[in-house]
Amino acid sequence: MTGIDDSIDGWLPGGLPVAGIDRSSVWSGLLRHPWYLLALLCLVQIVCWTMVPALIDPAPPGDVVEGFMWGREWVLLTYKHPQLPGWLLETSHLLTGSFRWPQYLLAQLTISSTFVLVYLLARDMLGQSRALAAVLLMPSVYFFGWPTPQFNHDYAQMPFWAAICWLLWRAGRGGGPGWWLALGLVSGVGLYAKFSTGLLLSFGALWLLSDARARGRLATPWPWLGLAVFLAVAAPLAIELYRIDFLPLTYFADRDAWVTEHRARLYYIGVQMAGLSGFLLVLSISGLLRRSPAPEAPVERGILVYLVWMGLGPAVLIMLASLFTGTGESWGAPMYNLVGVVALAFLGHRLGAFEMRRLAICAFTCIVTMSAAYAAIRWTDCNVRGRMDAVCWPAQPISDEAEAVWHAAVPGRLDIVGGDTNLAMLAGLNAYDKPSIFTDLNTRFAPWITTQRLRDHGMLMIWSGRDVPPQLRAWLDDIPVKTVLFNWSRGAPPVTINFAAIPPGTRYLPLAADSRTRHPRN
Repeated sequence: MTGIDDSIDGWLPGGLPVAGIDRSSVWSGLLRHPWYLLALLCLVQIVCWTMVPALIDPAPPGDVVEGFMWGREWVLLTYKHPQLPGWLLETSHLLTGSFRWPQYLLAQLTISSTFVLVYLLARDMLGQSRALAAVLLMPSVYFFGWPTPQFNHDYAQMPFWAAICWLLWRAGRGGGPGWWLALGLVSGVGLYAKFSTGLLLSFGALWLLSDARARGRLATPWPWLGLAVFLAVAAPLAIELYRIDFLPLTYFADRDAWVTEHRARLYYIGVQMAGLSGFLLVLSISGLLRRSPAPEAPVERGILVYLVWMGLGPAVLIMLASLFTGTGESWGAPMYNLVGVVALAFLGHRLGAFEMRRLAICAFTCIVTMSAAYAAIRWTDCNVRGRMDAVCWPAQPISDEAEAVWHAAVPGRLDIVGGDTNLAMLAGLNAYDKPSIFTDLNTRFAPWITTQRLRDHGMLMIWSGRDVPPQLRAWLDDIPVKTVLFNWSRGAPPVTINFAAIPPGTRYLPLAADSRTRHPRN
């Protein structure tokens, strides 16, 4: 590095007091203490991306509603994914009593944790200044901004991917037993966020075997003790996967078929490239792409190999795989944690006070402007364009009406909601009785629902539109239906939602535990 700390005072104009504050000294202090600037970046990220969706969106995003509804069941695994995100969402509700804002705070805590973990890895490899610059590049990546209000399995993985990369590097470079034990623990827990954490673990294992210095650590007992911790943590997940007949793998196959049918071959790659366009723009604005003499002290080759392999390898592999399989556009979200570190590993010799200041300005500008754009576009979509996205539904009024319909017809608590699964989850979300969701009216997808439970407690059926969907007719028979119009937009007509209270004691002949009907959500 060309003396970034020594050049600060010479580059910045001295004595620019604004309201008694010397800008030069503040900026100089922030750069000399990178943790302060990193903490400020995390604070702005958390505040902007928590407050904006909480104030603008009448309902949480679809995956968040699903996470809340599954989280209250405290199951280890559903037919889609492991349930760490659901547990975290339910915990956030139990701590705050709200479904309005804690999920957004939770999402930004995971993003900010990722910033910190990436900084720790980059600091070990490149030093404090380049590590800070690498993190300042991250808000320009699409996946750290616009999609983050939808806290789901893809975003729950992010800090685990960053932590695994850091812990593996430390352990492989001669760290003591604590690093190996932490690596085993974090790797095992990471699988509870999403199974695709295993992809990063595969890349890590290959690096461990190929790097001579890291491979030498295998002669000690600590890597094997870390592996034992990993297996112990992951074992309950493997057992549960077997117990439910590997349903998540079947879901993945169905999702793959749906994406292949509905998306162009280059769709996934196009989304990833678009998501990185802001990153490339900020690199250019910062001046890091300008020509300069070769660095006097290039980064160690082993560091470059590790960063390219772990930081870009999984993303490139999934892009190539997307040419032949159906790949969800957000699946790559945790795979870009290290793009800033990779960039600084190759371009960090060009980093000076001028470039650092531009990176900081761009980072805070990205957070503020993108969150403001989110507010404007979401509000416009719902209220002007009349586009009914998941966040536009009037969540609280729907839940209130669901409970009112149920308690007017049945004396007991509302225990189960079903019908149109997405709408039923929304109806049950804010309900005081905290009902369970009967996903797709299928006990394989909702094993917490049994025939006996249905017989003992009944169910509230919810769907939209004027007509009864064919798959619901056998359930309703002669049960009265209440139709309610809900206002949701300033420029669009109300939405029609139907409620039917199926009382306890009804004989549930339509119950089909072996149905294979699925919707490729998430």
